[in-house]
Amino acid sequence: MPARLSGLAPIIDAGVTTLILGSFPSVASLGARRYYAHPRNQFWPILGALLGEPLAELPYAERLRRTLAHRVGIWDIHRSCVRPGSLDADIAAASGNDLEALRIALPRLRAVAFNGRAAGRREPDLRPWGVATAVLPSTSPAHAGMSLERKLGCWDAFFSVHHAADDGDRRLLRTA
Repeated sequence: MPARLSGLAPIIDAGVTTLILGSFPSVASLGARRYYAHPRNQFWPILGALLGEPLAELPYAERLRRTLAHRVGIWDIHRSCVRPGSLDADIAAASGNDLEALRIALPRLRAVAFNGRAAGRREPDLRPWGVATAVLPSTSPAHAGMSLERKLGCWDAFFSVHHAADDGDRRLLRTA
């Protein structure tokens, strides 16, 4: 039986208006202690395109700084689990992150995007929050059946409607 794995800390601050929730970090991400560290994961290119930032080309700390500057947070639905490898389908004995505490920590939250169906299983739990939610195509290399362009189109459709700068400024942050 594989050992119990622990996830990563949330990338949030009180200014976050849009939160992206994944399922649980991959083996590559856990090893690097960085979100979406697998070189074929399309998360950083997609988020960079949405925010008009070259995120995939930047050092990790700068990616996070710029992501938060655009009021986007990152976390996972699972705090810990048992999983051989990186497939979401192999997650067992999962313990969830405290999303209710997260709601309190993010007073400006208006939208939650779930990165893939596994994370999206928690979407019904967030509906009572009164925020926009969407289960978006996974950026994982395991979800290779959909092109990068098509994934980006789905992500863009959600972000272009639901991601705004702050409560006083409804303009979109995207510059692309």
